Amino acid sequence: MPGNRKTGDDWSADAKLAVVIETAAMSETELSAYCREKGLYPEQIQSWKEACLHGAGQQQSQHKETQRQQKQSKKKIHKLESELRRKDKALAETTSLLVLSKKLEALYASDRDDEDS
Repeated sequence: MPGNRKTGDDWSADAKLAVVIETAAMSETELSAYCREKGLYPEQIQSWKEACLHGAGQQQSQHKETQRQQKQSKKKIHKLESELRRKDKALAETTSLLVLSKKLEALYASDRDDEDS
């Protein structure tokens, strides 16, 4: 963990989080002593803590949004699959009718040929 620097602005996110965790249970006096030792201000640690909490809140809202989008996607997929099955059935029925009509035409054509002979 970085220490004895003039400011905490150049600290990594991991180091800032470690400081927030380490100081969470400290009293105001202990926090002041810690800050003097590390070259920090209590306000910096408080702002880092707020940033951590804000980030956690954002992550939670992003997770909920992702779940909502997944649910919508599943509904849309189900609807499209249903429509596809319906269209496949209609196509199969149309194909069957076309085949039957061609057979019927062929049958009548052969009957006419037999009558003409």
